[in-house]
Amino acid sequence: MRLRSATIAALVLCAAALAAALAFANGEDTRTGVATSDSVPGQPSISIISPRNGSRQYAHAAVVKVAIENFHLAPGQFGRDPQLGQGSLRFALNRIPDCVDPVKLEHAINSPIGSGRLIGASYDYPEYSGPNGVLAARIGTAGSYSPATRPEIYYHDLPPGFYRLVVNLAQNNGATTPFHAVVVFQVVPKPGHGPKPCPKGKVSSTKAAGSLR
Repeated sequence: MRLRSATIAALVLCAAALAAALAFANGEDTRTGVATSDSVPGQPSISIISPRNGSRQYAHAAVVKVAIENFHLAPGQFGRDPQLGQGSLRFALNRIPDCVDPVKLEHAINSPIGSGRLIGASYDYPEYSGPNGVLAARIGTAGSYSPATRPEIYYHDLPPGFYRLVVNLAQNNGATTPFHAVVVFQVVPKPGHGPKPCPKGKVSSTKAAGSLR
């Protein structure tokens, strides 16, 4: 009888400890904001380290750096057949127009997958994205995106305004994947050299940029 009582007591204690552990784990997830539904272990991911979303650049340039997980950049395989878990990057930089049609802005806001997004002038040309732009011109993607096999790119000679940068993980042959990151930043004009007021009925780039972050 004593043995049976001891066994039951031990089981009760184990159950209590398990319940406490589960409660602690759930509380920890809530505090740290873990989003288990949005991530899959081992799935590729990309994030933009710089420039930060909403940042202001006081030079007419932007040094872009990204962090990649579960994906291997393969310079030696660039332009070749796709291979699982490896490839390159596609940097696409577009300037948000100074004055935006509100209808187009509404379409952009309501189109998270890309179709109908507000896209201004591209800066993926050799004169702006350097060697990456030269490569883009060589493979026929200038004005669309600048390819890269390193997790960085340097844009220069950018006129003042708001910019939207999209970085995609790409396969060896350049085909895009679903994994991407987006930031909006501003190249600040010199004092007294800002954009002219928008005509009535148009939305300023400042408001448009805030809507697209």
